[in-house]
Amino acid sequence: MPSMLAEALERPQVTRTKANPVAADRAEVVVAGRRLRPTEVFDTYWTFASRRQHIYNARLNGADGPWTDDPILREHRFTNCYRAADRVSQYLISDVIYSGSQEFDEVVFRTLLFKLFNKVETWEMLLRGLGETPSWSSFDLDAYDQLLSRSFEAGTRIYSAAYVMAPPKLGAERKHTNHLRLLRDMMTADLPDALAAAATMKDAFELLRAQPGIGDFLAFQYVIDLNYSAGLHFDEMDYVVAGPGAKDGIRKCFGADAAGIEAEIIAYMAETQDEQFERLDLTFKGLNGRPLQLIDCQNLFCEVDKYSRVAHPTVAGVSGRSRIKQKFAPAGPITMSWFPPKWGINSSRARHPHDVT
Repeated sequence: MPSMLAEALERPQVTRTKANPVAADRAEVVVAGRRLRPTEVFDTYWTFASRRQHIYNARLNGADGPWTDDPILREHRFTNCYRAADRVSQYLISDVIYSGSQEFDEVVFRTLLFKLFNKVETWEMLLRGLGETPSWSSFDLDAYDQLLSRSFEAGTRIYSAAYVMAPPKLGAERKHTNHLRLLRDMMTADLPDALAAAATMKDAFELLRAQPGIGDFLAFQYVIDLNYSAGLHFDEMDYVVAGPGAKDGIRKCFGADAAGIEAEIIAYMAETQDEQFERLDLTFKGLNGRPLQLIDCQNLFCEVDKYSRVAHPTVAGVSGRSRIKQKFAPAGPITMSWFPPKWGINSSRARHPHDVT
């Protein structure tokens, strides 16, 4: 465990009684000096992770659907257990970060340009319109702005619905123009050099958090994305920031007493994952042997918040949301599974589509 989280994390203190075997299975835990009693959603967290990873592996191996007997997972859409395995993250890693110049300023430029919109179709529109891979060395704000404006005026959605992208107030009328100005300002202020010099993931997070229009959630997402590259070398167990959805899931798993110690609770989940899967007799082999990292445990809280709206409708979160918006639409086998080479988990069969090594 990283020292910054280990200092706040105590090993769970177990109180077991014959009179209450259910409570014994979900033993009281102490995290960051606070005594917590897990709810039934705590066990659902681990069951969900096991079932969702089984679906991912079955699709990756080309198995015919349906890939689960769980009616909630069959009907509704949920992200993968591992953030890096999701479709957009896979595209970012293979077609943005590791496609093109590996000079770190260029990697930062491409990554942030992609993530400001977080939409594959927008990136590919820019590729077609520019006739080349977007590059900081040849960046023309007006040219990019014209392409985005034309797409927007044609009625095309240029932003992903996954994140709420608040526009920075940089004087332009349109949101995307302000985001292009933000990107220009970050690059001209030598943000790539500052990120490369950051001693910790938290330091890098704070550099991003200081930018106009970038709050805690986006700054953490961006630092995780940039850390997929060869230019940063932070351990994904170094630092975590709980987003709004994760805070909802944590409340459902641990109750109101979890407020304010969400990062430490996420660390507790990552640290104890093996024993939790064993306790519940669940199969979870990780991602080619890679255990759940802090970012993955954070994301799982978001997904379990949604799952429990159906599975545990009487257990309240923070937001009060009561339904799952997105329905699952079968898309067949997963065509690609390729991860940052520095992780050392790519199989011998997994080749980067652009032959980057």
